[in-house]
Amino acid sequence: MPAKAKHRRPKQNPITRKLAFAGTGGAALALPLISATTAGAAVTQPAAVASVTTLAPAAAPAAQKATAPLTYSVIGGDTLSKIAVEHSVNGGWQALYDANKISIGSNPSLIQPGLKLTLGTAAKAAAARAKSVAAEPAAPTYANNLDGWIRESLDVMAKHGIPGSYNGIHRNVMRESSGNPMAINNWDSNAAAGIPSKGLLQVIDPTFRAYHVPGTPMDSYDPVANITAACNYAAARYGSIDNVNGAY
Repeated sequence: MPAKAKHRRPKQNPITRKLAFAGTGGAALALPLISATTAGAAVTQPAAVASVTTLAPAAAPAAQKATAPLTYSVIGGDTLSKIAVEHSVNGGWQALYDANKISIGSNPSLIQPGLKLTLGTAAKAAAARAKSVAAEPAAPTYANNLDGWIRESLDVMAKHGIPGSYNGIHRNVMRESSGNPMAINNWDSNAAAGIPSKGLLQVIDPTFRAYHVPGTPMDSYDPVANITAACNYAAARYGSIDNVNGAY
């Protein structure tokens, strides 16, 4: 910034009966074949569920028994279809896959022996969590260049209600520093006073500290921090960085 820029100094449903029933009638269903690599199968339950029949009714209410999660340990020769039928998984193999997709991976045909799958109520909860995670928007990524710095700054500015446009920022950056985040003015009156203008938008340290925007580094050479602080200052003094067309 030019020397005369004074602004820079701030202003039991029983589990055992359920498992026994699950194996009946399975051969009559036509479901996709999705196979593991070795023979055998094993069903396991958390210790608390396995011992539920020895607990007094008050300690293990029926509602807890009905919703207790089950786990299944895959052994060779298994398929998701077979597991879903044998253990009465609501929604069939597709629901079982959706609930365990993070563990299984992108190919439902590749279920490895030893893989632990959740069944029943646990599977439903896992499926809901997986859908919730999938619905969350991915955090934006920014290129480590002038374009990326401006775009990240605009997102920070939007969160703090600071006005400004891509073109307004770019125009002023090119005039002040030619896009060099390490630019420093060592010759004007500010430099003579020991507070040289720095960074993309040539901000002196007092102005940077006064208009620093939370969520950005406290470093006037940091591109995003420099842009957002300068735009915050420009908004306070001129209404927007878009209104700045010269020394400010």
